[in-house]
Amino acid sequence: MYSLGIDLGSSSVKVSLLDITTGLKAASASYPKSEAPISSPQKGWAEQNPHDWWDYICNACAEIKTQGFDFKQVKCIGVSYQMHGLVCLGQQGEVLRDAIIWCDSRAVEIGAEAFKEIGEQQCLESTLNSPGNFTASKLAWVKKNEPEVYARTAKFMLPGDYIAYRLSGEMTTTASGLSEGILWDFKKQQPAEQILDHYGIDKQLLADLVPSIGIQSQTSKEIQQLLDIPEGTPISYRAGDQPNNAFSLNVLEPGEVAATAGTSGVVYGVTDVPKADPQSRVNSFLHVSPSEQQRLGVLLCINSVGIMNSWLRKQVCPDLSYPEMNELAASAPVGSDGLLVLPFGNGAERMLCGDSPGAKVVGLDCVRHSRAHLVRAVQEGIAFSFRYGIDIMRAMGLNMSVMRAGYANMFLSPIFRKTLASLCDAHIELLDTDGSLGAARAAALGAGFYASSGEAFASLQSLETVTPDSSWAEPLEQAFKAWKAELEK
Repeated sequence: MYSLGIDLGSSSVKVSLLDITTGLKAASASYPKSEAPISSPQKGWAEQNPHDWWDYICNACAEIKTQGFDFKQVKCIGVSYQMHGLVCLGQQGEVLRDAIIWCDSRAVEIGAEAFKEIGEQQCLESTLNSPGNFTASKLAWVKKNEPEVYARTAKFMLPGDYIAYRLSGEMTTTASGLSEGILWDFKKQQPAEQILDHYGIDKQLLADLVPSIGIQSQTSKEIQQLLDIPEGTPISYRAGDQPNNAFSLNVLEPGEVAATAGTSGVVYGVTDVPKADPQSRVNSFLHVSPSEQQRLGVLLCINSVGIMNSWLRKQVCPDLSYPEMNELAASAPVGSDGLLVLPFGNGAERMLCGDSPGAKVVGLDCVRHSRAHLVRAVQEGIAFSFRYGIDIMRAMGLNMSVMRAGYANMFLSPIFRKTLASLCDAHIELLDTDGSLGAARAAALGAGFYASSGEAFASLQSLETVTPDSSWAEPLEQAFKAWKAELEK
């Protein structure tokens, strides 16, 4: 018997079957094979058609079927999805416009004005965040600029809510999802009425609340006809991609931290203390922990991580593979002999209060420094940006005891992962999992096939544990102080 995990990203959808008995991956597929299109009708806009998402899921499932797997054996379904998006549905469940996705910036000014008008302190105390450019502000933009769409909207949803609707025919959402849209009141433990009232959003547009982990709805007869998944199969998990990534890595309790380092980088730390960052450099959302006690996820996002390393390869090292770049970096000394790289070349950084300082190379000596120094300085600069954000999170009370990550992207580099571990004085555990497998594992837990999270993660395989190197600590700390001084200029 299988648990089906769906991971809806902005570039593709990945679907996996988890063998519930063994806890191991049975099969997986992703679609489309090339990057999914993002429409940008105007500068700063980013939209996708929700119907395309559904087609991608169906195509990925069809690919797994061709491998000989029987979807009649699917016993539960979990959904992970790109956070902060907006889908508007009409009375008959029809999509009224393309989804406004996470990287769309059209609602920035609306959110900033609401933060001031509602009151910064009141927002931070109740929702733990500024309304910002999140889902509530995106819906306010629709209300202001597309009143005919707003008038026809019966329910608004996050991307994962829409996928669950297509599976079940029921319009539902979760408290965790509302928190990522800045629509959850942490003090009252209910939808944030002050945000809805300020924007003039009808409360009837909220979908019904269901648990993040637990039976949410059941698949329809149409799904049985389309995908061979038996009618009545429970949909028992739903989470945004970053909370789901943390769950996938067994990051559930205070002090545990999940990290990713792809095109952008994310550090997601779990806490049980509802506390806001006054400068909104990091955000706090409800976590999807199965614990009966409330858990929050403090999320740090760094725009320019892997994209900086990718740029370096294309422009400076076109003759090298990434493993060869890593070997070259290892030939330069820790601290790159004073060469510093600020990697912020991918737009405004929330961690830097919305500033966009651009990428910079500092201290270049044409006699001393080689290409090896530059390659290492880029990886160290990316690690420094992580440390800078982690210091913010620590100042908020996050006590980091362990950092977990998938064996992918920048974490494939021995230099990067050892630098990060030594800088943060933290062990880094590299695990064999991904978002779709995490969603499948959580669905099996939510449907009762696993009695506890310990049982759910019993088969999760550790690939490597990276320990801090004491001989690296001092030179890295000195280099970080110099890097930080350059940044804060």
